[in-house]
Amino acid sequence: MSDGGQRSYGPLGTALVIIPTYNEAENIGLIVGRVRAAVPGAHVLVADDNSPDGTGKLADELAAADDQVHVLHRKGKEGLGAAYLAGFGWGLENGYGVIIEMDADGSHQPEELPRLLTALEGADLVLGSRWVPGGRVVNWPKSREFLSRGGSTYSRLMLGVPIRDVTGGYRAFRRETLEGLGLADVASAGYCFQVDLARRAVQKGFRVVEVPITFVEREFGDSKMSKDIVVEALWRVTQWGLKEHAGKLSDKLAGKPRNK
Repeated sequence: MSDGGQRSYGPLGTALVIIPTYNEAENIGLIVGRVRAAVPGAHVLVADDNSPDGTGKLADELAAADDQVHVLHRKGKEGLGAAYLAGFGWGLENGYGVIIEMDADGSHQPEELPRLLTALEGADLVLGSRWVPGGRVVNWPKSREFLSRGGSTYSRLMLGVPIRDVTGGYRAFRRETLEGLGLADVASAGYCFQVDLARRAVQKGFRVVEVPITFVEREFGDSKMSKDIVVEALWRVTQWGLKEHAGKLSDKLAGKPRNK
């Protein structure tokens, strides 16, 4: 957790839960229903990447029946980061006070969202964390857990960020936090997008809090994790880390203080 100093926080405002989808027809109705039950005041934005299985059409039907459900139709599959950036832009443009990231497959349990929102009352960014005390994963093979823990540990050490679950994607942002992260130059497309936003939040001095969650492996549909996503994450984290360390060394040799 990074502290960012003592300050007062204003009211949260209306929350928008962004759910990116690509071929999630089996899951979209279930997850939207669970979100609406868990936090009745929240709105939902389904950001669909033109899913061939008809997820977008199903989302349109949900929106037609519930004015707190919205759909953002995108041209095609461009990656998780691109879908979230489009959703962030839509949410900020439409005046939401809190913007939340959530997977469509049920791995991020909507029933835990109230705890994230409660924590956000005194923070800039709240992360649902698998790797803090009380957090856990269900139905994961040891190889997947090793990869996730290892990725978070490597990112934390390489980037110097005091976050246990750097790669997790269950997050609640205040709108002011997103506005301060410099989203215009975020280039990461895959799961490395989550690392990028976390490091930016820490560098900007935002108060980041981790709340333990239970991450449940999907029951329906196929995982979007791939070798290319892992390679992109490793390459980008290494690149960012080396640049940060080089900058610190340069400033030290020049006798300059370095502020994140």
